[in-house]
Amino acid sequence: MGLRVVYLVVMAAVLVVVTPTQEVMKKLTIGFGRALSECRSELNMGDHIMQDFTNYWKEDYQLLNREFGCMVLCMASKHNLLTEDGLHHDNAHEFAKKHGADDDTAKQLVTMLHECDKNPNAPSDDDCMRALEVSKCFKTKIHELKWAPSMEEIIEEIMTDVKPE
Repeated sequence: MGLRVVYLVVMAAVLVVVTPTQEVMKKLTIGFGRALSECRSELNMGDHIMQDFTNYWKEDYQLLNREFGCMVLCMASKHNLLTEDGLHHDNAHEFAKKHGADDDTAKQLVTMLHECDKNPNAPSDDDCMRALEVSKCFKTKIHELKWAPSMEEIIEEIMTDVKPE
């Protein structure tokens, strides 16, 4: 079924307030974002894609751009988070732990991504659209847990890795 991508969004994770989980999510988001510049260049994405990433964790921001899903897939691949069949659970779990998650939090994040991938609204014939839908679902679940980060605290660090075209 191709790259069921979406799980990667795990990495597009979150930060916010001051709970330990929010700090982990901040670190995950920054770690995942390290592949942004490389993927943007490889996929020949314009500046418009940066708006989606800058606003990703804003609760009222609507993700509509298929290219966002393509970027998420590329970034997840760069972090070895995908297999041909979808999320590489062990690698995703280890990625979360590497960025400060304890074992239980890492399992919870991978489980949320898996649940989002089962979403009947996620198309199975377009990997980029599927990744977009999974990303939206994951974002909603993170907000429900109050784990969502403030992108203002993350963006500066991520942008230092993004080289202008």
